[in-house]
Amino acid sequence: ITIVGPINATRPVIVLLGAFLIFGERLNLMQWIGVLLALLSLFLLSRAGKKEGIDFVRDRWILCVAAAALLGAVSGLYDRHILGQIEPLAVQSWFCVYQVVMMGVIVAVLSLTNRLTTPFRWSWAIPMISIFLTAADMAYFVALSQPEAMVSVVSMVRRSSVVVSFACGALLFGERNLRSKAIDLAFILVGMIFLWLGSR
Repeated sequence: ITIVGPINATRPVIVLLGAFLIFGERLNLMQWIGVLLALLSLFLLSRAGKKEGIDFVRDRWILCVAAAALLGAVSGLYDRHILGQIEPLAVQSWFCVYQVVMMGVIVAVLSLTNRLTTPFRWSWAIPMISIFLTAADMAYFVALSQPEAMVSVVSMVRRSSVVVSFACGALLFGERNLRSKAIDLAFILVGMIFLWLGSR
């Protein structure tokens, strides 16, 4: 999680570049410094991953994480586009409907092919996760729907949650090589600060 979190935190860089190309948001010097720092952190993180036997180029799960970050960035750009036309509550409602349908299909396929190996067990974490996720998404949609909102800045603030995932990986899961990863994380956070300063 201390590797996945920082990779996911590079999503604002992709969003910023997309905002530059699609919505005409222009990068100033501060924003370029932020982009370069985030890219440097990804390079340093790949070196830290090799110490744990993770090859960023050949490891398919790292490639899946990178693909998820890219798709998430595309989703963020589309959110900005659609929230200029539709109310946040409507977007949130349809998002929840689509989630139920997609997850239902996945569970059905896994059940029918006997690949669903973990039996269902009730936990209060299930409704709590739903409540917190819905609340977080609603806040995100409302923020992005504001006419003056810049998708690059909103995405950057959203990804600052990497601090929480890094702390959990260190304190709860006992992950290794934390010192070098902390330096990589610091580059990401400093890059985000520059993005914020440049976007004010």
